Amino acid sequence: MIILSVQGVRKAFGANEVLKSVSFTLQQGQRMGLVGVNGSGKTTLLRILAGDDQSDAGQIHITRGLRVGYLAQQGAADPNNTVWQELELVFAPLMEIEERMRVLEHDMAEAHGNEAAFAKISAEYTRLNDAFEQGDGYAWRSAIQGVLSGLGFSPSQWEQPVAQLSGGERTRLCLARLLLQKPDLLLLDEPTNHLDLEASQWLETTLQNYRGTVLVISHDRYFLDAVCTCLTELLMGTAEQYNGNYTQAMRQREEQFEIRLKAYNLQQKEIERQQAIIARYRMFNREKSVRAARSREKALARMEKVEAPQDERAIRFRFHARRRTGEDVLRLRGLSKSFGPRTLFQAMDLHLRAGDRVAIIGPNGVGKSTLLKLITGQELPDDGAVRFGSNVDIGYYDQHQAGLHPNKTVLDEVWDRFPRLEQTDIRNALGLFLFTGEDVFQPIHTLSGGEKGRVALTELMLRGDNLLLLDEPTNHLDMDSCEVLEAALADFPGAILAISHDRYFINRIADRVVEMRADGITEYLGNYDDYYERKHRPADTEETAPQRTRTEIGKERKRERLNREQARALRARVAELERTIEAREAEVTDIEAQMADPTVCADATAIAELSHNYQAAKDVLATLYEDWTIAAEELEG
Repeated sequence: MIILSVQGVRKAFGANEVLKSVSFTLQQGQRMGLVGVNGSGKTTLLRILAGDDQSDAGQIHITRGLRVGYLAQQGAADPNNTVWQELELVFAPLMEIEERMRVLEHDMAEAHGNEAAFAKISAEYTRLNDAFEQGDGYAWRSAIQGVLSGLGFSPSQWEQPVAQLSGGERTRLCLARLLLQKPDLLLLDEPTNHLDLEASQWLETTLQNYRGTVLVISHDRYFLDAVCTCLTELLMGTAEQYNGNYTQAMRQREEQFEIRLKAYNLQQKEIERQQAIIARYRMFNREKSVRAARSREKALARMEKVEAPQDERAIRFRFHARRRTGEDVLRLRGLSKSFGPRTLFQAMDLHLRAGDRVAIIGPNGVGKSTLLKLITGQELPDDGAVRFGSNVDIGYYDQHQAGLHPNKTVLDEVWDRFPRLEQTDIRNALGLFLFTGEDVFQPIHTLSGGEKGRVALTELMLRGDNLLLLDEPTNHLDMDSCEVLEAALADFPGAILAISHDRYFINRIADRVVEMRADGITEYLGNYDDYYERKHRPADTEETAPQRTRTEIGKERKRERLNREQARALRARVAELERTIEAREAEVTDIEAQMADPTVCADATAIAELSHNYQAAKDVLATLYEDWTIAAEELEG
């Protein structure tokens, strides 16, 4: 049953039309992800659905009586309440029932000798008790404890005043309140923004088991994969709806884009062919040919035009390495670092070999970024040593882009670091990261976080280093850019050491996960899913469960590399076939134009030869179409 229908919704802020014509439907029980680049109108749409804003046009239908709960990115709570009191308010009706039941229990004891009074009190008590049980009245305190613990509130915080909470903690508290209210439709705007990994996993499980319907904005692709059963993407002011989770939806998006692009290109070729025939007819300037031209023009005007498919631009680049390293790339021995009385880590050991892809995870403040600064020499260790192998060139990506000069333009920032390159080379490199035209003359200090990240990635790409140290590289990138970054890293021949909280990113690039904690580090072979499965495996199966060895992981990586090479070969084959098809189609079009020439029609010999050539060209074209279909299916499969 459809519980939410959005049809043709529009919203503009001044001259900026954010939502042009957004339409989608949401079925009862579905969990829909709402995605799109920054500025595409996701939060605006959610505010309109929640009733906090009004659309300029369009219709929104929500099932009558549906209880809607909305979590904004910045939650609001009463600063005078404690954390526990704020959540107790959700159960105020149950608390009133419970208090009334205690009074009735006393009254029943007093009226024990009066059957009429006892029966009346008993009937009210039974009614209230049924309502109390139906509202889980005997479990509401446990429910509050479970939600607080799941969202990362320690018991010491339960009696803390809301006024003392940080902005992120207040948002988490509002999320806890909303989950306890159990609305029929949950509207969530970036619910994982202030959650650590454990809390994010708890929320995923909670939403997977949620009995209502969920519409959630999130940039966390792993979260969207785990939670969502369908996806809606806001794209250039309109909406595209897909079935499945994020990964499945993106596969469908790519397939639909290719289908639309092919249909558009085929129709454009047909339009060009018809226009050429029309021009040829008109050139003859005879009554019969003019009538034929007009007839074709009318048919062309009636043709339902296929719109050119539009896609958001995404960065396109590859990392390369100037030279190969030895087998040993990096070794940390007994590394320790403290700041005053605070010790971040002690006696840390870590070893990177050629081709290793290691992801570092851990809570904030445990020293992950400091570790990379020790490796790059920006900080000095209190004890221990950092040793590099032969021919190691370090490329470092700082999540804060502190190395960028705020007063330089984008062009000067990159060109000053690579003065031997021509300006054209620098601009071409920046163009890969969407800095085109006048964009390259913007001062660094005027850029957004994502734009600064793209400048830093441009410099990293141009360096050609063989050891990449990446500190939260996906933090400010949109989803499409994250996908391209991951693809570039997958093809990178060197070693990677990356700090990330992005579980989807870790799954794509890591073959080893290092968990940093206050009491030390633990290494896990494999990606994030392997780490999570191993970490949460019951103790009695720890020894009997099969382990992936480094050799097995190496073989798997080799298979993946071969698969990538085969995919590249297939893509090249498809592209070559498309070029050949285009040439053959042009040949067929040319023959058709000749056959339409009245002077040729009068020559029986010429017409016979053209007919033979036309049929031969069509046969070749049919074979090429078949070859293209087979190659394209192999590439998709």
